[in-house]
Amino acid sequence: MNPLVAVVILNFNGKKYLEQFLPSVMATTYQPIQIVLADNGSTDDSIEFVEKNYPTITLLKNSVNLGFAGGYNWALKLVDAPYYVLLNSDVAVKPNWVDPIIALMEANEMVAACQPKLLSFKETGLFEYAGAAGGWIDSLGYPFSRGRVFDVCEPDIGQYNHSQDIFWATGAAMFVKSGIFHALNGFDPYFFAHQEEIDLCWRMQLKGYRVMVCPDSVVYHVGAGTLPRGGRKVFLNFRNNLIMMAKNLPLNELLWKIPVRFCLDALSAWKGLLSGDRFFFTAIIKAHISFFYWCLIGDKRGMIKPIPMKKLMGVYNGSVVWNYFVEKKMRFSEIIEEKQ
Repeated sequence: MNPLVAVVILNFNGKKYLEQFLPSVMATTYQPIQIVLADNGSTDDSIEFVEKNYPTITLLKNSVNLGFAGGYNWALKLVDAPYYVLLNSDVAVKPNWVDPIIALMEANEMVAACQPKLLSFKETGLFEYAGAAGGWIDSLGYPFSRGRVFDVCEPDIGQYNHSQDIFWATGAAMFVKSGIFHALNGFDPYFFAHQEEIDLCWRMQLKGYRVMVCPDSVVYHVGAGTLPRGGRKVFLNFRNNLIMMAKNLPLNELLWKIPVRFCLDALSAWKGLLSGDRFFFTAIIKAHISFFYWCLIGDKRGMIKPIPMKKLMGVYNGSVVWNYFVEKKMRFSEIIEEKQ
């Protein structure tokens, strides 16, 4: 008998996405399945829409917006299932999208998290930014994906159609074993949103677990649906990335990588300012200040003993910044030579 899978959709004022994408989720063929809508303090009529049109969906209601990290931590404590699927409200799925990933995770006890292949909803022939065909990270903490390097998303021509170990699984459609999620205390709520899934997957690997991608499952993501691009997004990405490195890197790596990252971040900030984007510049400055604040007052309980990055899966021991901006290598396959 198949294990129960709970598909948990975190919602904040996302009625338009629920109207558009819930029908595909409800058409999922896997059984047994529980569809849960965790409302993160919405002020629109999302809840009323679901209550009227989808009475079989389990509704969880929060009075405040705790962000992606805090919202899922709250919701998943209320959901009892061996498998969770953390699914963005702006994702369309195929009827059989659950089956291949659960089969893979059931066959591998140490696989803690897994993601499907993520394609663009608007341009279905392209990989989607937020995870593509599996997340990687370079030696300086810059995340990228099989099929997406910085802002360049590759066409999907089957080049990444094999399952493999990766560094991080996308939070847009993340399958996770519930016991491991809770044993690791879930997401870091300080992150609020952005890169909390990378931090969680990093901690999973530090505990000896595996993170994988299963391209036999395909979903389609709108992207930037829950927190649009802008100063807030830039701030969270830069701040959270530094916090994640401070939490999970060994001291001998941390002592030189954080200063190097500060220099590279400063270059990005000045480049943005000189091109007329003062909001980008200001967001990075605020991110650095907030990082120092976290170093002083942030909750560091439960941090896991780090090990060298090169010993983890899905780590590129070079600089994707150098490859992309200097060598003009803009595709994952130009940077990483995979064995099929």
